[in-house]
Amino acid sequence: MAINKQHLEFFPVDMGTEGWHVPAGYPEGIEQKILAGALDEDAKSGNRTRLLRFAPGVFTTKPFVHDYWEEVYLVSGDLTVGNDENGKGGESFSPNTYACRPPGAYHGPFKSEQGCVLLEIHYYDEN
Repeated sequence: MAINKQHLEFFPVDMGTEGWHVPAGYPEGIEQKILAGALDEDAKSGNRTRLLRFAPGVFTTKPFVHDYWEEVYLVSGDLTVGNDENGKGGESFSPNTYACRPPGAYHGPFKSEQGCVLLEIHYYDEN
């Protein structure tokens, strides 16, 4: 797999408000910060490393599916997977848990009672 990311040495990551934005199709209260790389979903190419954070009480209502690989590590907080459209139910996870999803895998919906931060790596297969 060709990796096209800048060489970055350790640098402080602003966990405040700088550089965070709501990804397209996500509800308010879920924000991402791209750490490295870029993913072009139209061209089905690239890779990215990002932080994704949920504000307390935020939830999604439908499962997600995408055509790229996704690796997710729960850094802090709580994450519930499989809630219903009202944010009820599902299986709760705590920090130091991990998921690796191939393209086409349905996952979610998601919620966080206390808020959480996830480290995610997304990438396409080589053609």
